[in-house]
Amino acid sequence: MLCLYQVGGDGRKMAAPEAAAETQAPGGARSPVCLLVLGMAGSGKTTFVQRLTGHLHSQGCPPYVINLDPAVHEVPFPANIDIRDTVKYKEVMKQYGLGPNGGIVTSLNLFATRFDQVMKFIEKAQNMSKYVLIDTPGQIEVFTWSASGTIITEALASSLPTVVIYVMDTSRSTNPVTFMSNMLYACSILYKTKLPFIVVMNKTDIIDHSFAVEWMQDFEAFQDTLNQETSYVSNLTRSMSLVLDEFYSTLRVVGVSAVVGTGLEELFVQVTSAAEEYEREYRPEYERLKKSLASAQSQQQKEQLDRLRKDMGSVSLDAGTAKAGASPVLDPSDLILTRGTLDEEDEEADSDTDDIDHRVTEERHEEPAFQNFMQESVAQYWKRNNKQ
Repeated sequence: MLCLYQVGGDGRKMAAPEAAAETQAPGGARSPVCLLVLGMAGSGKTTFVQRLTGHLHSQGCPPYVINLDPAVHEVPFPANIDIRDTVKYKEVMKQYGLGPNGGIVTSLNLFATRFDQVMKFIEKAQNMSKYVLIDTPGQIEVFTWSASGTIITEALASSLPTVVIYVMDTSRSTNPVTFMSNMLYACSILYKTKLPFIVVMNKTDIIDHSFAVEWMQDFEAFQDTLNQETSYVSNLTRSMSLVLDEFYSTLRVVGVSAVVGTGLEELFVQVTSAAEEYEREYRPEYERLKKSLASAQSQQQKEQLDRLRKDMGSVSLDAGTAKAGASPVLDPSDLILTRGTLDEEDEEADSDTDDIDHRVTEERHEEPAFQNFMQESVAQYWKRNNKQ
């Protein structure tokens, strides 16, 4: 059995309650914004979460931080909820006979089965934190394309304004083919999650991200750079750049250095814009899906009740639907208690023949039949004697 823990303000671990009432901020306070941080291994994703956490603490706005990487040796930021406290990664590998990637996937699957408790912790802390930061495993495909990643993402997005942040290594994207590969992956994540999306070009302290912004805004500039490539992939990249032109037009891009801390002000401007987009375009869709699901469940329950009524035949299941003036439907216990104990008035009304002596009546019907039998017997006796 898995037991989920969160770390309190004093550093002590507290077990999740089995059932907790939903907490609503008084006066309908704004829900915290959930930042789901994704990125390739080595893109500086965990360092980015560390920088965000430190920045928000310095602003007097401590975030609620969740670590979903079960294989990390140590987390460089204070995590309110750490998957390593719930699932032991090496034990999972040993018990199921898995390799490193299989162990991460299975650990995340086990954790996802208790994510409803994580949501209760977040709801309880929503009045104290404006942001929820979630650091995901370095193997990006483990979270993005797994069932557990989908469960976690949809659980967050159905309750909180959720923004996906894709961290990209700018220093390794100076090659146009590598840059296009990163953009294609970002596009696939956008269509998979269907949530507001921000591309964070990290490590701008090594190289400025202006070249990437120019490639996204100026098709000709990207083509000129691509013409210098002689590999066979360049033709495919050239074609794909036309396809992604529409994707670039609505994409939020921010240059950030997780080490130095530059670009965070612009990042939070984009986060605010993305959260407003969620409230405007995504929340109505999730509310519609919730109502649709509730309606489907209600219809299913109604059909089951109708089938039950049909199986029960004429037995009324709802005493409130009986017509006025009709006899009330009695429970079996009522029938047992009233059997043979009717009221005197009812008994008199039902017993209209009680003044008749049934014994005398039966004798009157039997007397002529007996007389006829005796007469027939005497006649047969005299007939036999006369023949003799």
